[in-house]
Amino acid sequence: MTSGLRDYHVHSTWSDDAESSLEENLAAARQRGLATICMVEHVRRNSAWVSDFVAAANALRPRADLEVLVGLEAKLLDTAGTLDLPDDVAGLDHILVADHQWPTADGPRTPGQVRDLLLEGRMGKGELVAALVDATASAVVRYEHTIVAHLWSILPKVGLSEDDVPDAALAHLARQAARHGALVEVNEKWSCPGVRTLRHLVDADVHLVLSTDAHHCRDVGVYRRSADLLALATGAPAVVST
Repeated sequence: MTSGLRDYHVHSTWSDDAESSLEENLAAARQRGLATICMVEHVRRNSAWVSDFVAAANALRPRADLEVLVGLEAKLLDTAGTLDLPDDVAGLDHILVADHQWPTADGPRTPGQVRDLLLEGRMGKGELVAALVDATASAVVRYEHTIVAHLWSILPKVGLSEDDVPDAALAHLARQAARHGALVEVNEKWSCPGVRTLRHLVDADVHLVLSTDAHHCRDVGVYRRSADLLALATGAPAVVST
């Protein structure tokens, strides 16, 4: 389990919803005394700029004072764990598995579509939760060097919560993550996953990491809620940067 000041999920202007450059994020990480920063961008299968981003991020390392890692964040597409990821991912340290849409056997559904499925009775809560768990567990098997990003962040978007995920499903996901060396982030932006999930992960010896999911350099390495979640789950002192 990591400790100290690290941030495994930081976006730059290579992502269209972020505001700071790679260099600005790097400067913020150094100012706050981080030991590690992972530069991460949102990606799709047809993203043509990936090799340029990887080259730009790799140009920031090696550094004696700060470990710089490079990653891509891709959404789950289906229950087989397929990610919306280009074929060429050379030069990456991590692939972030993201629940931006709801993965089903027939492909991804938006939160609005999932709410309609629930409302109309075309899919039950248990079936939907099982699909999300299966997709996430399959992705950490299918891809190497994964980080499970903001686990369960999509649940409240469709009117569900972590309480709707059975203990057996949590234990299964934790075993798969541990067996295949996946990291699971405790995400500052979305305050997830919760303590119950984290305790399952801790019991399975899954490697947990703190991540801000920063989209502006002012947020790099700044922890409040996620550090408290990690402390409650592990009993360790909270790591807080302000």
